[in-house]
Amino acid sequence: MSVLLPVLARLCLVVMFPFSAADKVFHWHESIAQARSAPLPGASWMLVAAIIVEFFTPFMIVFGVEARAAAFVLAGFCVVTGVLYHQFWNYPDFWSKEGIGRAHLWDFLKNFGLVGGLLLVVCAGPPVGLGAIVTHPLSSPSYQPVP
Repeated sequence: MSVLLPVLARLCLVVMFPFSAADKVFHWHESIAQARSAPLPGASWMLVAAIIVEFFTPFMIVFGVEARAAAFVLAGFCVVTGVLYHQFWNYPDFWSKEGIGRAHLWDFLKNFGLVGGLLLVVCAGPPVGLGAIVTHPLSSPSYQPVP
């Protein structure tokens, strides 16, 4: 019960990724078209890799199986996704209410918000229980050097 809050936080951070992987599988043709829109070769292989990353790393993060490595890989995935597929700067209308660039701007920022949360998992130690947080609310055990 003492690690419930950190596990819940990790779950909230990554819950969308397995659903995104399933969406890519169920809508393969649309997903492959999007993958081909990136300036990288091997769209099919990239899509398969994305599905694998999005499906497995969230479970690893939540259940603590090489969670730091999994969070690092998923953070890299979010950076690549943001930079390759949400290039809001290519749309002059990204500040306008009706512009398609606006959606890309917010998706880009959300990707980098996820990167920040995932990098905190990379930097964090083992999940700290709620009791430790209540007892020492101003400490930052997640930023202690990892032995």
